[in-house]
Amino acid sequence: MLIDDAHRYIRLRRALGFKLEKTDRYLEAFTRHAVANGDSHIRTATALAWTAVVSSTPGSRYRRLQEVADFARFLHAEDAAHEIPQHQGYYFQCSRPAPYIYTSDDLARMLHAAANLRRQKPSPLRRHVHATLIGLLAATGLRVSEALNLRLGDLLPGGVLHIRQTKFNKSRLVPLHASVVAALDTYLRIRAMVAGVDDHVFLTVGGRPMGLGTFHAAFHVILNKANIAPDRPRRPRIHDLRHTFATRALAQCAMRREDVARDFVALSTYLGHSEIRHTYWYLEATPDLMCDIAGAAERLAAEVIA
Repeated sequence: MLIDDAHRYIRLRRALGFKLEKTDRYLEAFTRHAVANGDSHIRTATALAWTAVVSSTPGSRYRRLQEVADFARFLHAEDAAHEIPQHQGYYFQCSRPAPYIYTSDDLARMLHAAANLRRQKPSPLRRHVHATLIGLLAATGLRVSEALNLRLGDLLPGGVLHIRQTKFNKSRLVPLHASVVAALDTYLRIRAMVAGVDDHVFLTVGGRPMGLGTFHAAFHVILNKANIAPDRPRRPRIHDLRHTFATRALAQCAMRREDVARDFVALSTYLGHSEIRHTYWYLEATPDLMCDIAGAAERLAAEVIA
C-alpha cells in the first residue's frame, strides 16, 4: 500500500541521517490522497493535480513535486508500474531576500523595547524572555529554532552552549562571551522563581516552551516600538540577527589569505553550516562588506608591489 511504502521510505532515509520532517508530512498527505483517488501506484497525473491544489506558491509546488518524484524513483526501482513525475519543468528559482544588518543602536533600542513590553499576568517572564532571547541571537548568531530548543542541560559549565541535532543533523558547542553568560545567569535566576517543571530555557504562558509563532508576534511588536527601519518595504527578520552576527564577524577577518581561510572555517563551524559555501553567502550578500574586503586586498597588493 502506498501509505506503508511512504513510511518505509522515510524510515530508510532517516536511518541514513536525514530528518525529513517536511518530506514526511508531504508524502503522508500525498499517499493518502492517492489511495483515496483509487491509485495503487504513483501516477503523474495524480501528483500534478495534488500539488496544484495544496501548494500556495510555485516554489512550494516544485518542492512537493520533487519529494514525490524522489519517492517514486525509489518505488520504481522495485516496480516499474510506478510513474516518476517530471518535476523539472516546474522549477521556480526564488531569490533570498536582501538581509537587514542591524546597527549597534538598532540592537540597543530593540533590547530596551523588549525589556519594556507590557506586563502580562499569564506570562510573567514576557519581558525577560524576549530581551534575553534577542540578545542571545544577536551575540551568537544561533538559528532561532536552536535557541528555542535549548534545555537547561544544554548550558554547560564555562559559558558553553550544547546545540543538539539541529539543521543537517549536526551538534556543536558554542562558547559565549562573558557578558552573554552574565545576562543568561540573570535571566535564569528570574526564570527559576516562576518556572514549572519544563526544562526549556525559554518559556511562555503557563511555563510552556516558547513557540516560534509567539516569538515572531512579539518580535514585530518590538521592531515597531524600537522604530527599526519603519519605511523599509520588507521588514527586518529574526534571521537577520544571524546575518548581522556573521557579517560583523567577517568584517573583523584579517586580510592575509591563510587568515581569511582560517576565519571562514571557524565561523562556518560556529554557525553550524554543513558546507563553507553557505558561510560565503553572507559575504556575497553584503555589498558593503565585499567592498571593504576588496579595498583591503587592493591595499595589500599595493604594499607587495611597493
